[in-house]
Amino acid sequence: MHKAGFVNIIGNPNVGKSTLMNALVGERLSIITSKAQTTRHRIMGIVNGDDFQIVYSDTPGILKPNYKLQESMMKFVNGAVKDADVILYVTDTVEQTDRSADIIARINRSSIPTIVVINKIDITTPDELEVLAQKWREMMPEALIAPASAKEGFNIGGIFDAIVERLPEGEPYYPKDTLTDKTLRFFASEIIREKILLNYDKEIPYCCEIAIESYKEEPTIDRIAATIYVTRDSQKGIIIGRRGEKLKRVGQQAREDLEHFLDKKVFLELFVKVGGDWRNDMRQLKRFGYEQE
Repeated sequence: MHKAGFVNIIGNPNVGKSTLMNALVGERLSIITSKAQTTRHRIMGIVNGDDFQIVYSDTPGILKPNYKLQESMMKFVNGAVKDADVILYVTDTVEQTDRSADIIARINRSSIPTIVVINKIDITTPDELEVLAQKWREMMPEALIAPASAKEGFNIGGIFDAIVERLPEGEPYYPKDTLTDKTLRFFASEIIREKILLNYDKEIPYCCEIAIESYKEEPTIDRIAATIYVTRDSQKGIIIGRRGEKLKRVGQQAREDLEHFLDKKVFLELFVKVGGDWRNDMRQLKRFGYEQE
């Protein structure tokens, strides 16, 4: 008997969804920072066994949209509730659940097997955890409650076993050697965006998007040219920094990560352009991969 299914990871920002996804897949596919809204796309990671295939999907954090970019991000979330074979709803030991009430209600009305992962249990006490677990049992009575620490690797194996147990019977959706549905261009843009999130404060990271202008694979080196789009001229100056030092730092950090990810040398060129209000421009959003589902 072979099992195969889509396991969609849903939750509010900053609960560690991406860390959990990467731990379950065993590869660093989703970028991780302490800032909210790190995940903008729906990112798939595929795990194969002798008699199963799990297609994980990390979705953007649940939020109230303020512009078209966030509307597109929430479409990924809503789609993930519809097409899942198993739902991993990720919370943690400190988040407030008010803003996700609608999604929780939709999950409860569905017949989709659900696992509620209470992440970051390494920063709480057993007594506090038991109170929190009971709260989630009452909110989602049909779900399995699974305490975990994705960062420390605690109970990842238990969650994995619970997922496999709940998968439907079926043949693999992807070839056995497939790790993700995303291209190298996508991962290059995500690694660059992660470095922007790590190196800049306030609104700057949220006003940036990356376009890979060219990606040339050669036997010993990959040559990548990328443009960082911002919304205003003043942001362009901040990204570049004095004498180009900030942009140089982002490029160096991104190149090092890309070389580790690709296991080969990388030549990376970065440019900065003003793209206007790209977050509300459907043509530009489509170019950046935010196709409406």
